[in-house]
Amino acid sequence: MIRFLILFGFAYLFLHLHLTGDISKYINMRYGYLSFSMIFVIGVMAVYQLVQWNREGSKSQENVEKEMFGHDHAHENNTWWKKLITYALVVFPLITGLFLPIATLDSSIVRAKGFHFAEIDNDKDQYANHQILKPDTSQYYESSTYKKMLKSDMEKYSKSDNLYLDDDNFLRALEAVYNYPGNFTNKNISMMGFVYHGDSLEKNQLFLFRFGIIHCIADAGVFGMMVQFPQNVDYKDDTWIRAEGKLSETYYQPFKQTIPVLKVTKWHEISKPKSPYAYRKY
Repeated sequence: MIRFLILFGFAYLFLHLHLTGDISKYINMRYGYLSFSMIFVIGVMAVYQLVQWNREGSKSQENVEKEMFGHDHAHENNTWWKKLITYALVVFPLITGLFLPIATLDSSIVRAKGFHFAEIDNDKDQYANHQILKPDTSQYYESSTYKKMLKSDMEKYSKSDNLYLDDDNFLRALEAVYNYPGNFTNKNISMMGFVYHGDSLEKNQLFLFRFGIIHCIADAGVFGMMVQFPQNVDYKDDTWIRAEGKLSETYYQPFKQTIPVLKVTKWHEISKPKSPYAYRKY
């Protein structure tokens, strides 16, 4: 019965996440069908456990103790606490998923971990959780395939004088901009993101960021661009802004290299979007 309740709980959790749309806060929805299919797989397993339990009939207190705690005189005396720990580890993510609120990543994460260019730190670990300024998906592709894809994206997004960054193209277009900044110089770019005040910025400069998900929340990074306003601004961190301007470049001392900067001509404060994350499109 315990196994049935646990399996039923996980099936309900996945179903709840899909119905509310909160599953998108954990994974790239390109893989949503995988988590959705798990509802049926776990559901079948739960029904099987229920059938097995009904076949066995009502269990005596001794058998219940054996199932829950492994209290069997034929085994070692410490078996019960091993099973107790096992059940606790399995139930913990279920309880937290059902009863704790889902938090979205914000500037506090950036402030705590910082952001950087991976190549500056010689950081090549694709499995670690890194906060990086520019998207870099080269580790997910074979070298020649990645170069072809990047060139194709550059040609696609730079052919027009106006580039509007939205949920669908944010990560791919931004990756093209960082890899081919010269092809986007003086082009009009519109982007939105939350405010983050980085180091060594002037009063008319700040960063606009969005957290991006490649596969799941474990590989989430913070991506965006420095923006420079024609006047001093006073926006608090996590304020969402849509900014439009001409792309240029500037030397950023903390990184000791030149990075793209959006010289803003138009901007306005916006509400935090219902889906604040950007997802990698394939």
